[in-house]
Amino acid sequence: MTGESDLRVLLSGLRPELHPGRYVFATVPGGAVPEGTAPVVTVHESEGLTLVLPQEQAEAAGLAHFFPAGWITLRVHSALDAVGLTAAVSLALTDVGISCNVVAGFHHDHLFVPHDRAADAVAVLETLAAESRIG
Repeated sequence: MTGESDLRVLLSGLRPELHPGRYVFATVPGGAVPEGTAPVVTVHESEGLTLVLPQEQAEAAGLAHFFPAGWITLRVHSALDAVGLTAAVSLALTDVGISCNVVAGFHHDHLFVPHDRAADAVAVLETLAAESRIG
């Protein structure tokens, strides 16, 4: 199944979805996911395994955690080789002072933004999508 690569189509079809809850970043040495956790993202790095997981799971597992975030999924099915989507989304959020960590999945892009600005980020992305449909 091939994703969309046309930037205008991607932007006009963003359909940002804010997941409920608060997500945090943690790292564990050795690369083992702690029992009782279900990370939504894992990244193997030389320093250890990075986890993005619900804050309550990190706390229950006794993990030090950082960057309480809202998790936004861009519901448009983006191609892995699409050019410009991350840049356009990042620029729109940068313009209003919202930091963003982007993770590409096979079908969708996922954004982790400061939890207290998540609703603002969704509004910015909805505006970006609407402006892309007009232009």
